[in-house]
Amino acid sequence: MQKITPHLWFDKEAKEAAKFYTSIFPDSTVTNITTLHNTPSGDSDVVSFELWGQKFMAISAGPLFKFNPSVSFMVNFDPLLFDRSSSPEKEAREKIDKVWEKLSEGGTVLMPMDQYPFSKRYGWIQDKYGLSWQLILTNPEGDPRPPIVSSLMFVGDKAGRAEEAINFYLSVFKDSKMGLVYRYGPNQEPDKEGTIMFADFMLENYWFAAMDSAHEHNFAFNEAISFMVSCDTQKEIDDYWEKLSAVPEAEQCGWLKDKYGLSWQIVPTAMDEMLKDKDEKKIARVTEAFLKMKKFDIAELKKAYEGK
Repeated sequence: MQKITPHLWFDKEAKEAAKFYTSIFPDSTVTNITTLHNTPSGDSDVVSFELWGQKFMAISAGPLFKFNPSVSFMVNFDPLLFDRSSSPEKEAREKIDKVWEKLSEGGTVLMPMDQYPFSKRYGWIQDKYGLSWQLILTNPEGDPRPPIVSSLMFVGDKAGRAEEAINFYLSVFKDSKMGLVYRYGPNQEPDKEGTIMFADFMLENYWFAAMDSAHEHNFAFNEAISFMVSCDTQKEIDDYWEKLSAVPEAEQCGWLKDKYGLSWQIVPTAMDEMLKDKDEKKIARVTEAFLKMKKFDIAELKKAYEGK
């Protein structure tokens, strides 16, 4: 089971966007749609979907938060994924160009699809919903990575703290390990020598990438993209909450912000099944219960689900 799941906040487009993304990537499908009634945003669609075998969630919950490039999704087009082809690198190139073309419709190019020192083919784009994607033709001789990796960019007053943040996350999550590290060298101002140009790391079998950028940016981490952590027990919820939550006023409905401004949702594994129930009365009771909570209480949610 995927323990960490990216969660995307849309105004009204969650269903539409999930359908769009699943039409672009291989091994992708919408797995569930639930509508929550009487939330602060009115009726909210909650959509579960998979992209290239990786689970995502999305919600339509009003125009409160907007996507920005501080969190993007790096898509690895590794020729080894196409090793059944007679020309795997050629096929990988064709796939990356097709995905780029579809994401470009109504989107904004941040870095054009081109050859760069770190890849024969790479581009960074914001799609028509504002979500950022980095498409990269991967070196097949490198260490294998999953097709989609969540990438964090530390900017503003957080620039230069990517390595500190990585080490913090590695200390919080049990099944974790460091991956690659590339640092800025001399004469790469405004980025400070020794800070992170690119690094990746694994938390609970889920891969992230991170980088510092001391250039001027008009964005930072926000709630538009958060990371859901599924917990089997109340003790697990309590533990993650204690270690991660650093902004008390951001605590609501299982959401928290850590000391770097990144948003997490610490949720009971059982809640996913509760919200997929066909009985709308049960869903309504669970929704009413969790809207009153900051940190989730599994026992209280089960009581609401069972009507006790």
